[in-house]
Amino acid sequence: MTTLPLLPDTPAGAVLAYRNARAVGRHEFLADILALAEHLPNTGHVLNLCMDRYWFAVAFFAAVSRQITSLLPNSAAAEHMASVSVGVPGLVCVGDQAAPLLPQLPYLRLGEASVRNTGHAHDTPRIPFDQRVACVFTSGSTGQPQPHYKTFGSLHQSVSAEAGRIWAATGGPCAVLGTVPFRHMYGLESTVLLPLLGGGQMSARTPFFAADVVSALAELPAPRLLVTTPFHLRTLLDANLDIPALAALLSATAPLSSDLATRAESRLGAPVMEIYGATETGQLATRRPTANAEWETFGGITLSQRHGATVAAGGHLEFEQALNDTVELIDASHFRLIDRNANMINVVGKRSSLAFLNHVITSLPGVRDATFCVPRVGENSEVSRLAAFVVAPGLSPADILSALRPHLDPVFLPRPIIALDALPRDGNGKISASAMDALIALHISPAR
Repeated sequence: MTTLPLLPDTPAGAVLAYRNARAVGRHEFLADILALAEHLPNTGHVLNLCMDRYWFAVAFFAAVSRQITSLLPNSAAAEHMASVSVGVPGLVCVGDQAAPLLPQLPYLRLGEASVRNTGHAHDTPRIPFDQRVACVFTSGSTGQPQPHYKTFGSLHQSVSAEAGRIWAATGGPCAVLGTVPFRHMYGLESTVLLPLLGGGQMSARTPFFAADVVSALAELPAPRLLVTTPFHLRTLLDANLDIPALAALLSATAPLSSDLATRAESRLGAPVMEIYGATETGQLATRRPTANAEWETFGGITLSQRHGATVAAGGHLEFEQALNDTVELIDASHFRLIDRNANMINVVGKRSSLAFLNHVITSLPGVRDATFCVPRVGENSEVSRLAAFVVAPGLSPADILSALRPHLDPVFLPRPIIALDALPRDGNGKISASAMDALIALHISPAR
């Protein structure tokens, strides 16, 4: 049976994480993991609801060491957490909160005043390559969140490929700060597993506001990697703060425009990388938008097209998987991304993508945030009209419509345009399908 070490074989004193500027060495991290593992019950699944990235990682690896699968809900909403726990026998919740978030489940608390390590040396457990270690859920931006299981071996392979690609751009392993949730596939791979399994150092913090991002970066030693989203990146640049030196930035969860990437590179003096993947497949490819519009898959990942779908195979993938995106395939390892299949729209016979329309409207001067939406779909899935929600203080809907006219075909101009104080984006900068439906129901009258 093929096995892998729970943690890489690095020197015992090697720093693996930073908690509020305090360095945590490999010995302490492993001791925390195995101390918690001793307290975990004999069960098949735990619900990991830790809010601190360090304790999340401790709980995740403790469960791995005990051959327990971690359920990782993508939302902190009580009803969502309750829904993913339904029908899971013997489920135990682990968290770092003083009070349980789901009182109906047995709760094991870890953190400063709970389960602690004894300080004794421990051997590193070895984990079966094909052991299921995580159940992650799709974001819900195109429908109900769906579960997907991941093995330790597939995650290890994926992160090794990512480390090779990202560290080549940064000049070596980095201290990694993420503005994104770590229970989402992107955050799990790039803010937890990349630093811990890929030779870097993990920051325990998950800052949201620009000033907090700057503060968290300042706690880390150089070189630094910032893992973020286009929404968070734009907000950070708009704040006009002094940002600590970065070796690179990594972006995902939404299309990153070349204009925003160019602005970031010019301001920060660091390359901006974009990573492509999905909950179903994990990460598959990267590109640097300022240098090339094409994506390059990780080594071993190949793409082919069959019956109108693009299929990925090889690398860390356990089986062939069709992509949920429309792509232009250049060769087996290079492609251009058009948009998610669910975002391709047809308005009175003319086709476009929501990603392109959102890029146009958010690029308008004075627009802080915006999104197009589809209030109603006609027969044969043809959209009858579009609308838009916009955060643009000082601009009227008429101003925005006038600014859009030179850039869009008249059939794609949104009517109505609804002004909001903020859009209900989650930690990944996405708007869930349920949140969009709620906005439409509240602000847009049914089409007559």
